[in-house]
Amino acid sequence: MPVTSTHFSFPHQKSFYRGKVRDMYNIADKLLLMIATDRISAFDVVLPEGIPYKGQILNQIAARFLDATADIVPNWKLDTPDPMVTAGILCEPFKVEMVIRGYLCGHAWREYKKGKRVICGVELPEGLKENQAFPRPIITPTTKAASGHDEDISKEEILERNIVSPEDYNLLEKYTKQLFQRGTEMAARQDLILVDTKYEFGKADGTIYLIDEIHTPDSSRYFYAKGYMENLQNNLPQKQLSKEFVREWLMEKGFRGEKGQEAPEMDEAIVNKISERYIELFEKITGEAFFKTNDSDTLNRIDKNCKDFISRNI
Repeated sequence: MPVTSTHFSFPHQKSFYRGKVRDMYNIADKLLLMIATDRISAFDVVLPEGIPYKGQILNQIAARFLDATADIVPNWKLDTPDPMVTAGILCEPFKVEMVIRGYLCGHAWREYKKGKRVICGVELPEGLKENQAFPRPIITPTTKAASGHDEDISKEEILERNIVSPEDYNLLEKYTKQLFQRGTEMAARQDLILVDTKYEFGKADGTIYLIDEIHTPDSSRYFYAKGYMENLQNNLPQKQLSKEFVREWLMEKGFRGEKGQEAPEMDEAIVNKISERYIELFEKITGEAFFKTNDSDTLNRIDKNCKDFISRNI
């Protein structure tokens, strides 16, 4: 059964926070246990059904990329005590998400198609096609909403509203560009194109850390490199690895996360299809086979593994 909620009581637990898809436990105001549940969200709305193995997939991809980018910026990860759990340094998050885009698609394309030519303070030229590469990647930050929709914001607004100091923001921009470049190189080795992604950062003891997940199909969009140019030239959709297929299914059902809308029912067929796509994403992004954890009691396993980690670190 998919894990869609957790209610653990860990030693030294100070607080609990339920995000859209992750449950976070503050341990002794020092450590954070982040449990990647099988919840799935789209348009900033949590959908009614959990997706088998989704949490394990995202947690394992994120751990791999955190390890592969630790030379660029310190990150919060200390250990992965369970296939669905990352444990690390408790940080105070910055209230912005650093979105970086190499190509015009998704939200940016929908805004561009409406006629917008300035997104998050970044001017875009006329005549761009959907999925076309920008001359260079652009950073389009969003506010970090506690609930509801994140909102586009410009660098100028961030600094004017003192959401992030100029010194810290310059570092966030630098890290964002370097991480995206590393992610682009790693994707290319798998014959993929890293299209866009988002990074979240926090601070602990005056040091900026990369936090949360990175380069997963929930936080990023990938195109298959093979066929990209041909599809672009012929105005055809790109074959992609991302959560966009879930958004497209929802839009076909008339759901865009707008006020007053209810997410459509998800039958077993669509749940299994989404699970299969996430496994495909894992194997394509990592180049390795995915091994399902088929424990009879996943919650007990997580509880035990997390308590073992706490006993070793507190």
